[in-house]
Amino acid sequence: MGIARNILNWYSKLSPKRGVSLPPYEHVIQIGDPILRKNSELVPINKIKTREIQDVIKKLELVIDKYGSIGMSAPQIGINLRIFAMRLTHQQMLGVSRDLIRLRGMEVIPFSVFINPKLKVLDYHKVSHNEGCESIQGYLAEVPRYISVEVTALDSVGDSFNRKFRDWTARVVQHEIDHLDGRLYTDIMDRKTLTCACWKEVNLSKGKVAIPLSPH
Repeated sequence: MGIARNILNWYSKLSPKRGVSLPPYEHVIQIGDPILRKNSELVPINKIKTREIQDVIKKLELVIDKYGSIGMSAPQIGINLRIFAMRLTHQQMLGVSRDLIRLRGMEVIPFSVFINPKLKVLDYHKVSHNEGCESIQGYLAEVPRYISVEVTALDSVGDSFNRKFRDWTARVVQHEIDHLDGRLYTDIMDRKTLTCACWKEVNLSKGKVAIPLSPH
C-alpha cells in the first residue's frame, strides 16, 4: 500500500496545472481510465442534431487535428457514446513509405463521422500489422484484423449510410468500434510484439526520455 501511495504521489507532481476538467476533453484519456472499458451507449436519433452531440463531433475533429490522428472515438475524449470519426490525409501519407502504403493498402480517408455503427465482417481472413493508439501513448504491437468489413451507421446529421472498407481503412474502423465496445488493441495483440516506439531513443539518451500524453 505504501508503494502504491508513493506512485500516486509521484504522478501527482507530473501535472503543473490541477483543477476541474469536464468532457468532452481536448486531450485523449489513457489506458486505466474506466471509461475506456465501458460499453458505450447508443445515441438517440432525435438528439443527433442537438448542441450536445454536435459539440462531441466538433471536439472529435479538433482532437484528431491536434494529435494528427487517423481515428478517434467519443470514449477517448471522455464521452460514453457510440460515436467515432476518422480521417487520413494525403499530407499524413507523405510521411509513410510507398512500400508500407502498398503493404497496408492505405488510402486517403475523408473526414467521416459514424454514429451507432454496426459492423459486419465480409472477409474473415485476418492480417496483422503494427497498430498504435492515442490512449496507449508510446507503444505499438502487431494486431490481427479482418481484411474486409461493412459498416452501417448514421452520419453527423442523422442520415443512415452503408459503406464497405478494406485493408487499412477496415483496420481503423475495427479499432474505433472496439473502443465503443470497451476493448483496446492490447486485448487482441500478439503480446510478444508489444514495443515501446522510442526504445532506441531511451538508450541513446541514457533513459532520459519523456513520452508526452498530449502534443501541446
